[in-house]
Amino acid sequence: MDDLRKKLGQMIMVGCSGERIGVSEQVIFEEYGFGGFVLFKHNCGAPRQIHSLCRSLWNHATDHPPLIAIDQEGGAVHRLPYPFTHFPAAAKIGAWQDAGLAYRAGRASAAELALVGINLNFAPVLDVNSNPLSPIGARAFGTDSRSVSLMASAWARGLREGGIIPCAKHFPGHGGTDQDSHFALPVVDKSLAELQTVELPPFIEACRSGIEALMTAHVKFTAFDPGHVATLSKPILTDLLRHQLGYDGVVFSDDMEMKAISDYYDAGEAAALALYAGADMMLFCHDLTKAVAALEFLYDEAARSPALRARVEASQRRIGELKRHWLKAFSGVADDELEERLARLDHRRIVAEIYGSL
Repeated sequence: MDDLRKKLGQMIMVGCSGERIGVSEQVIFEEYGFGGFVLFKHNCGAPRQIHSLCRSLWNHATDHPPLIAIDQEGGAVHRLPYPFTHFPAAAKIGAWQDAGLAYRAGRASAAELALVGINLNFAPVLDVNSNPLSPIGARAFGTDSRSVSLMASAWARGLREGGIIPCAKHFPGHGGTDQDSHFALPVVDKSLAELQTVELPPFIEACRSGIEALMTAHVKFTAFDPGHVATLSKPILTDLLRHQLGYDGVVFSDDMEMKAISDYYDAGEAAALALYAGADMMLFCHDLTKAVAALEFLYDEAARSPALRARVEASQRRIGELKRHWLKAFSGVADDELEERLARLDHRRIVAEIYGSL
């Protein structure tokens, strides 16, 4: 595999089809050297099985250790089954306006993820739930930007100090729309002043505090860019995020297979637009053929475009720095210790505290 193809492989994160790596998946993973993997409920059974899958993903990585990610927000968005803790939704935590409680919840979540070898959580949600019809709903810590900033920052600190990389989402905000980008193309027609007052402050605070990673929104903000969703928008990801906010962490796309993207672009075209816009790592969560198609398209484009190769180099630097800092060793504990360690954590008390039943 030549150097350019290796670098592009590191810029793509993919999903797995089941509770173990299939034979055909293993061949593709080894051939393309993807930079990371994301787990869903269909990947997660018993604790030892999850640990085994994460260990296999780590061991099958070619040149660089992989990011092993999950969406473990709490509430409706959780992937790990019992005996892992089902933490309450962010809105339940946010209602207390207690940064210490938010920190402990993030730290508790991190402790459970680290036991099985997961190293990246696509959380916290920094969206402000400003639209009562928003699909974000209880996933947000609150309905005003100050509360969201305070609580999400504390939760992310708990996650970080527990050894898990936080990835805040969905930049520059998904709480003002009544459409779900999994199924449709959301459009927000708020003025620039409204976006600066409501949607942006939690992300501005996260950038100032050095959040390690951000995930983009498949949402069109007409005040910033009437032609593209944020994931594919240079005015949003480069001009606003990189230049105005000075952010130099890793930018992940949301799943490129969601309808807000896939109804309008094929995998390769969408990946190229995201990369040109300023994204560092593109997610293809369910269909490996689309991930491969995207990588091959990017390889052909970058081979003839100095501008795209420059973007690849910039993203490689960010991804490499993140991995060198965080992925020094596999975090999962030995199989014979796993259940005991998980039981010993016993996070029922913090769950009860969040629900107000203590």
